[in-house]
Amino acid sequence: MQLYSYFRSSAAYRVRIALNLKGLSYEYLPVHLLKDGGQQTSASYRKLNPTALVPTLVDGEAVIGQSLAIIEYLEETHPEPALLPSDPVGRARVRDLALGIACDTHPLNNLRVLKYLKHTLGVDEEAKTAWYRHWVHQGLAALEAQLAGSPATGRYCHGDTPTMADLCLVPQVANARRFDCDLSAMPNVVRIDAACRELPAFAAAEPSRQPDAE
Repeated sequence: MQLYSYFRSSAAYRVRIALNLKGLSYEYLPVHLLKDGGQQTSASYRKLNPTALVPTLVDGEAVIGQSLAIIEYLEETHPEPALLPSDPVGRARVRDLALGIACDTHPLNNLRVLKYLKHTLGVDEEAKTAWYRHWVHQGLAALEAQLAGSPATGRYCHGDTPTMADLCLVPQVANARRFDCDLSAMPNVVRIDAACRELPAFAAAEPSRQPDAE
């Protein structure tokens, strides 16, 4: 397998964790989102992934973009260890938590959104950072309420083994810390993040440990 990745991409971070948890080896192919005008916009990469986003997973003839689609693919092709619960209600809850981050929180703070705010709309650095912190806080506060209000929450987002929800939580928290977001009102989010980062699969996927880290 080949993974086109960027060390700071939280979407690629999710997939790296999944690959590590499942013990799958892969070739890391860096795509720098800032150099050369953004290597993801090159003709060769757009041919592979027309969205010009990372990650992209290549597995034989399969070429898959979108991090959660990749994780679901890995779950179906390499089901152990499972990243989704065995029961329908549990699977729905984990997907709910994961999609809340991947669809509602992360896209508002994606690099291309921040670049558009700054370079096209003329938003200054202070206002851009305020935008980032606002949406991260709103998203993680909602996640905190979901975690605090459910008996299904355990050491991790759902029970006592990592799931797809944790794969989304950890990169989002990493980004929040990078932008000095206030997490003091989110004890469950902080606790689960710490528990996950104790696991070798999560630690090996951290941005600072990737071959293209700067």
